[in-house]
Amino acid sequence: MPSSPYFVPLGRSHGKPLDGTSSTPLASLVHGVSFQSIIAPDEDLFRIVLNFYLDLGFRELLVYDRRDRSALAHTDHCLDSVRESWLYSSGAQSHDGQNATIKLRLVPSVHKPDALAEMERERDWRGQTAALVLYTPYIDLVIQLLEKHHVLYQALPSDTQPVEVYAHDPVGTLLGFTCKSNPFASATPPPLKLADSAVLTEHLAVAAVAAVSTSDDAPPHKKKIGIITSGGDAPGMNGAVRAVVRAAISKGCVPFAIYEGYEGLVRGGDMIKQMGWLDVRGWLSEGGTLIGTARCASFRERWGRLESAKNMIVNGIDALIVCGGDGSLTGADLFRAEWPSLLDELVSTGKLTREQTAGYQHLTIVGLVGSIDNDMSSTDATIGAFSSLTRICQSVDYIDATALSHSRAFVVEVMGRHCGWLALMAGIATGADYVFIPEQPPSAQHWGDEICAIVDAHRKKGKRKTIVIVAEGAIDDQLNPITAEDVKNLLVKRLELDTRITTLGHVQRGGSAVAFDRLLSTLQGFDAVDAVLESTPETPSPMVCINENKISRKPLVESVLMTKSVATAIQSKDFKTAMQLRDTEFEEYWRAFGAINNIDDETTKLPEAERLKIAIINIGAPAGGMNAATRAATCYCLSRGHKPYAIHNGFSGLVRHNSVRELNWLDVENWVTRGGSEIGTNRNLPDIDLGMVAYYFQKHEFDGLMIVGGFEAFMSLYQLEEARTFYPAFRIPMVCLPATISNNVPGTEYSVGSDTCLNSLVDYCDVIKQSASATRRRVFVVEVQGGKSGYVATYAGLCVGALAVYTPEEGINLTMLENDLRCLDQNFAHDSGQNRGGKLFLRNEKSSKVFTTELIADIIREEAKGRYDARTANPGHLQQGGIPSPMDRLRATRLAVKCVQFMEQHQADREHNAEDTAAVIGIRGAKVVFSSVKFLHDHETELENRRPRNGFWSKLKQVSEVLSGREWVSEQP
Repeated sequence: MPSSPYFVPLGRSHGKPLDGTSSTPLASLVHGVSFQSIIAPDEDLFRIVLNFYLDLGFRELLVYDRRDRSALAHTDHCLDSVRESWLYSSGAQSHDGQNATIKLRLVPSVHKPDALAEMERERDWRGQTAALVLYTPYIDLVIQLLEKHHVLYQALPSDTQPVEVYAHDPVGTLLGFTCKSNPFASATPPPLKLADSAVLTEHLAVAAVAAVSTSDDAPPHKKKIGIITSGGDAPGMNGAVRAVVRAAISKGCVPFAIYEGYEGLVRGGDMIKQMGWLDVRGWLSEGGTLIGTARCASFRERWGRLESAKNMIVNGIDALIVCGGDGSLTGADLFRAEWPSLLDELVSTGKLTREQTAGYQHLTIVGLVGSIDNDMSSTDATIGAFSSLTRICQSVDYIDATALSHSRAFVVEVMGRHCGWLALMAGIATGADYVFIPEQPPSAQHWGDEICAIVDAHRKKGKRKTIVIVAEGAIDDQLNPITAEDVKNLLVKRLELDTRITTLGHVQRGGSAVAFDRLLSTLQGFDAVDAVLESTPETPSPMVCINENKISRKPLVESVLMTKSVATAIQSKDFKTAMQLRDTEFEEYWRAFGAINNIDDETTKLPEAERLKIAIINIGAPAGGMNAATRAATCYCLSRGHKPYAIHNGFSGLVRHNSVRELNWLDVENWVTRGGSEIGTNRNLPDIDLGMVAYYFQKHEFDGLMIVGGFEAFMSLYQLEEARTFYPAFRIPMVCLPATISNNVPGTEYSVGSDTCLNSLVDYCDVIKQSASATRRRVFVVEVQGGKSGYVATYAGLCVGALAVYTPEEGINLTMLENDLRCLDQNFAHDSGQNRGGKLFLRNEKSSKVFTTELIADIIREEAKGRYDARTANPGHLQQGGIPSPMDRLRATRLAVKCVQFMEQHQADREHNAEDTAAVIGIRGAKVVFSSVKFLHDHETELENRRPRNGFWSKLKQVSEVLSGREWVSEQP
C-alpha cells in the first residue's frame, strides 16, 4: 500500500441513488480520452490502482496474467509484465465497441512511488508531468469523491467555480478532469440524467448521496463503525464481520476493521482499516477470525484505553461492535463508561484538541457473543458454539465405531472451563452414558458408585460400548476437580473395562462454521448495525442475543454480571442457582439427559394406574433427527413406566400388516446418530382406511400418539382429530412433532431435519463456490429442495452468500432476471481477480414452471457474451443429509420429551374430546408452544401450497439481498 497520507484506497459500498427516489445507479462518472500505460510495482498497489479507476467508471475488459494460462491474453503485451489489465470507458468506439484508455501493468522490479507525500499544494501540477485527461459532466461529484478519500487536488480556474480538476492516482499518474468537451475523445457523451443513467460503482453512489440528497431524514454525517473480534476465536466470527461491514455500507455508514483485537485498537495505525464491500467477500466459509484476535494486557490498563480512545477519534470512529466472550464485552463496557474522562485527559495532555473531540462525546458499544463454550447467560447460543459441538460429535461418532468393535470405554475431555454446555449437549447428541459438568457436580463421596452403577446397568442390558464426556472444568460437589484420568482409573479398577482417554483440545475450535453459526452471526451482525444507529447516550449498551428462534437484545452489563454470577454460585456451592442462571434450555436438557439415560430409577416412575401405552409413527419424507426423536420418546416413556410402541412403515403398514411393536431400551440405544427412519416412513395419510386405523388403535389400547414428520404428519393429525366424532379410539392426546427439511409445517419456525439439510447444502455449495472461484468467471445456478416453501432456499442463501435466491412465494419473472443479470454484470465488472469469488444463484425447485434451473443458466450464458460462464448444480436427495446434525439431535430429544409430557398432562381431557388435545409442538419466537391442529389448519395454512401463511422466513429475504448486494436491483420498477 502506498505510504502517501493523501490517498486512501477506494473501497466498495452499497450504492444508493443520487435523487433519493430510485435505486437505479448513476452512469460512468468519466469518459475516456487518450491511451496511457501505468505501472504498479506490487500486487497490493496493482489492486489499489485498479480499484481507483474502477471507481471512476472504467471497466476491466481485457486481462493478461502470465501465471494464469487460462486468462485471455492479447498479442502485444510487454514481456516484463507479470499481469496486465486493460481499462475502458464508455465513449468513443473502437474495434470491440469500447474506447481503450489505460493499460495497467504489474512490473515488480519498479521502485515504489513516494512522490505523493512530498507534493506541494501551491505548485501548479500541470507543468510537472503529462496528464491523462478525462471528460465528466459532473465535475462537482469528482471533487466530492476526491475529498471523501482525502486525495489532494487542484481546481481551476478557482475552487468556487471549477472547470478543471487535477489529482494524482495511487502511483503518481496525473489525472485531469474537465467538464469541457474533450478534444481527445472521438465522441462527446450526451448529458446524463440522474434517474435513468446506466452504470456506477457502489462507492461513488454513497459519496454522492451525502452530497446532493435533499431528503429531510438524511444523516448529517456518516456513522463510522468499528468491528473487533476479541478473546478466543470461534467459527462464525468472520460471518459477523462480513455482516457488519456490508450492513453498515448499505445503511450509509463507514465500517472499519480493527485487527488483532484490542491490541490493534491500542496500537492504531495500520491495525485500523476501512473496509469495503469486496474486502469481506468469501468470509462466510472461513473458520476462525480473519481480522485476528489477541490477548491484550495493555487494554486492561487505563493508558491502553487512553491510546485506544485517541486512535478511534483520529479515525473518526464513534461506535464499536465487539464480538467476543464475557471478558471482551466487560472491557468494552468499561471503555464506554470511561469515555468522557478519557476524552478530557486526551485534551488536557495535548494529545488531542477540543475541536477534535467535539463530535465524539458519546461512545456506542454493541456486543456480539463469540464463544465456543456457550457460556453467556441471557442467550441460548453464542457464535461458534454449535460449530464446536459439531466437531465434538463428529469425533465421538468416529470413536463410537472403535468402542463398539472392541467393547471399550472411552473418556472424552471437551472444553468448558466454567461452563458444561458442550459436555452436556455432546452427551445427549452422542448417546453418552455419563457426563460431568461444573454446574451440576456429583457427590464427592458417591460419584464413583453412581457412574459405575449406570455403566454396569447399560452393559448388562447388552450395550457393548461406553462413552463418558468430561468438561475440562468438571468438579465434585466439594469443588474437587474430576479429570478424565480419574474417570478412566475408576472404570478400569471397578468395572475392569478396557478404557481409553481422548482429549479433543483445540480441534474443537477448528473448521468452517456450520449453517446455524453462519446464520446466527449474519443475523446478529446485521442487527448490531441497527443497534448502533438506534443507540442514544441514555441507552444501555446492548448485547445481541438469540432466544429459541428469535434475535433479541439484552442489556450487556446485566448479561455479563449474570454470567459471572454462575461462577460465583459454583464457588459458593449453590449449584441450584448456577443451573437457574443458565438459559432455560440448559436445565431442560439436563433433566432430559437424566430421564433418557437412567431408565431403571424407580423414583421417576409413575404409579401403575397412570402408566400409558404411547404409539410413535413417522409420516412423510425422511429427515435427520427422526430417529433421535423416537429414541428420546422411547427412553422417556421407559423412565416414567409407560410402554412405547412403534408403528412401522406409517399408516399403510398399520392397516395392511398390523406392524406394531413394543420398543425397549436396547432397540433404540444407537438411533440418536442414525439418519433416515428406523421404523420406516411414507406419505400415506390415515384416510387410506380410517376405520382400520381406528380398529388397531382400539385393539392396542393406545393412550397417546406422537406423529413425527412433515406436512403429511400435520395433515394426518388433522384427519385423526376430525374423525374423533365417529371413532372414539382417536379421543386420546395426539401431538405432531414437525420433522422435515422443508420446514413447512404450520405452527413452528423450526422443524427437526432442517438444520441437517442446511448443513448438507452449505457443504455442497462451499465446494461449488470453490470451483467457481477457481475459474474466476463462473456462476453456478443451484437447485434446492423445499417444495413450495422458500425456507431452505432463503436460509441457504444467507448461509452461503448467494447473489440471488428464487423462492415459490416470490416466483420468477423477466424483470427479476433482468435486474439480477445487471447485478451480476456489476459484480464481475468490479472483480479485480481476488480469490473466493465464486457466485451462486439458488433456485427453489418449485419457484417457476417456466424458468427452470437450466433455462436460467442458459440465459446467463447468453447475456454474458463470453465474459463469464454459467453451470447448473443439483444436490438432490443429498439435502436430506446423512448423520443428523447435533442441533437436530438435541431439539428432537427435547421436543420428544415434551410431547410425552403433553400426553401425560392431557389424559384427563381425553373423554371431553377437547380440540387442544390434538396439537402441533413448535418453536415460535422465543417460546416452545403447543398449537391446536384444527386452528392451524383453518387459519394459518395454505393448503394448496402445503405451507404456512406468511412464512416467517420471508422477512429474512431482505437481509440476504442487502448482504449480497442485490437489494438495489430488487427495488427497481
